[in-house]
Amino acid sequence: MPELLDFQDAFVAALAGSPSALSPWLTPGEGQAGLAVYRNTIAKGCVDALSANFPTVLSMVGEDWFRAAAALFAREAPPTSGALLDYGEALPAWLERFPPAQDLPYLAGIAHLDRLWTEALFAAEASILTAETLAALPPDELARARLPLHPSVRFAAFEAGLPSLWLAAREGREDLDLSGSPETLLLVRRDGSVRSRVAGAAETEFLRACRAGQTSAEAAERAAAADPNVPLAPLFAALIADGVFGGLRLETDL
Repeated sequence: MPELLDFQDAFVAALAGSPSALSPWLTPGEGQAGLAVYRNTIAKGCVDALSANFPTVLSMVGEDWFRAAAALFAREAPPTSGALLDYGEALPAWLERFPPAQDLPYLAGIAHLDRLWTEALFAAEASILTAETLAALPPDELARARLPLHPSVRFAAFEAGLPSLWLAAREGREDLDLSGSPETLLLVRRDGSVRSRVAGAAETEFLRACRAGQTSAEAAERAAAADPNVPLAPLFAALIADGVFGGLRLETDL
């Protein structure tokens, strides 16, 4: 068993570009062609996985640009496991410092939203808080309750209209204009599929408060401060309908 583990470590090192690591098992020059084939197969798998995990980025830059960039990324940040379903966590940050992407300042943000979509898809299962459960609570008890977010909930706020741009690109629309208005993208998985929409400032603050463990009354206060013109009852109802809450914590549970 120790020898097998040593060989596996050496094999990984050889694939990463240090073929001499396999010298105890191979004669000089032996196995290089096989390693090259294996290495190319892995590289193609990484690029294919990144293409699947970042479809909005791919659609905006074109296949040739994306696959060339993905190959460079895979060389610098190879996968740490055999499962490639969620490979690419570091790609958004990598694009921020990738010189050819400097003329596309929105690209890293688009990649970040693609990544949040993948995280929402593979998040843990959990029950969803329903309106019927909340309706059974006295108003004062509901005000003191805390509303943990469902594990699949992801949201990201931007100073410009990147969420609308991302949604338009995902829908295949041609009018890909980036507005200067602040926006938040909200994602949540329902019935096995990820749903996404643009959320306003009041909703964003409400979600931030819930994520921080504040009470529903405190969340409502933060939402009202963010946008006093937004009626809170429809806002709360919309979030419940989206399925963003994964439970209910009452004072007796604390």
